[in-house]
Amino acid sequence: MYEFVTGPLAWISFGIFFIGLIYRLVWYIRGLNWQLDRVAYTQHVSYGVKGALRSIFYWMMPYGTRSWRDNPGFTFLVFILHIGLLATPIFLKGHNILLMERWGFSFWTISESTADVLTVVVIAAIVFLILRRIAKPEVRLITDIHDYLMLLMAVAPFITGILAHYQVGNYRFWLILHMLCGEILLIAIPFTKLSHFVLFFASRAQLGMDYGIKRGGMKGKGLAW
Repeated sequence: MYEFVTGPLAWISFGIFFIGLIYRLVWYIRGLNWQLDRVAYTQHVSYGVKGALRSIFYWMMPYGTRSWRDNPGFTFLVFILHIGLLATPIFLKGHNILLMERWGFSFWTISESTADVLTVVVIAAIVFLILRRIAKPEVRLITDIHDYLMLLMAVAPFITGILAHYQVGNYRFWLILHMLCGEILLIAIPFTKLSHFVLFFASRAQLGMDYGIKRGGMKGKGLAW
């Protein structure tokens, strides 16, 4: 089972992940009404590019936009959650050892203590988000079972990973389950709202470009900041 989840299933999950995200991105771009706006976009390309980059930059900065500043606690939670979700699996030492063994390359690695802190942060943040969806009526109203499933899929690799790392119970069981949870998450990302980590850049670029070209946004401070 270990050989399967670290070999063929890993290739399949990464293949679906990358191909699926590329498809979603292309589909998003093709869905924009370029023909309707072709005059504005072709005559003011430089304003559009500046507006797109400005929009992405400010939304990626903590408290860089009015929306972020209006919800300081939630903003802090969102940023530390996403840092943990991205940095931990990419820079974890164990993952990079496996990458080197299987595919011949690795990334820079973080210490085990840093990985532990990020893992706990991710688990705590997702638990808080689940409780928030349950407790706040305005959030509960727009939440369905898929939103809870996505949060559970996102946190499952971290829970199983830390249990495997500290060898709680059967180490091999938790290790294999950890890898399965990670691969299920990779497969699910292109088909769920979790794809927002790529589509975010496309949507922010499109809105920033639209603002920069059509509404004189480049003369002011841009969209929503």
